[in-house]
Amino acid sequence: MKFGVLVFPGSNCDHDTYNVIAEIAHQPVTFLWHDSEDLGGVDAVLVPGGFAYGDYLRTGAIARFSPVMQAVKRFAEGGGLVLGICNGFQILTECGLLPGALMRNAGLKYICKQVHLRVETTNSAFTNKLKKGEVLEIPIGHMEGNYFCTPDELRQMEAEDRIAFRYSTPEGAVTPEANPNGSIGNIAGILNAQRNVLGMMPHPDRSSEQLLGSADGWKIFASMVEALATR
Repeated sequence: MKFGVLVFPGSNCDHDTYNVIAEIAHQPVTFLWHDSEDLGGVDAVLVPGGFAYGDYLRTGAIARFSPVMQAVKRFAEGGGLVLGICNGFQILTECGLLPGALMRNAGLKYICKQVHLRVETTNSAFTNKLKKGEVLEIPIGHMEGNYFCTPDELRQMEAEDRIAFRYSTPEGAVTPEANPNGSIGNIAGILNAQRNVLGMMPHPDRSSEQLLGSADGWKIFASMVEALATR
């Protein structure tokens, strides 16, 4: 299997993400530059955090038009695995691979801290090594992490078991106090209808080794490796 990590002008978590695949998962991985129209035969695409194109206009608004994202859209529509982290999640909503939008945090401040996520589904290539109801400790670092969608979109995602993670207390209670950014329904991560695209605001790339304070994020990458190995 082979992973590809996108690199935009302004990406700042591309090397973190690359390191998880190369040094922890021990799988082949390559960087994919923003102006490339070829994904190089990868089996999974990772869209990392950062500030693609400086977040001008709004987060992800320019990145959606990049040549590499046109290739990623074709890849995803063909069933390829795509994980968008933080800015990557924002880009995936902008280009229509995921529903909804990411708005300014409810407190209008940048937030960088450890948070807790409750696993809502194990029925995906990104969560198959997790347990439903399991609580993960993973950091966030964003200004526009306030997830919003229409009531119809929310009902559809809930009916189709497409909400991957919700912000929670360490005990797994989904409360307003556990919501760091105002996201509707405490949503921290969602899946597309085909279940091969995941977008999440928290950073599993920053929590895949215990020396970083938590290794819980590694389970998401391990799930992807498992899913690709059994395809």
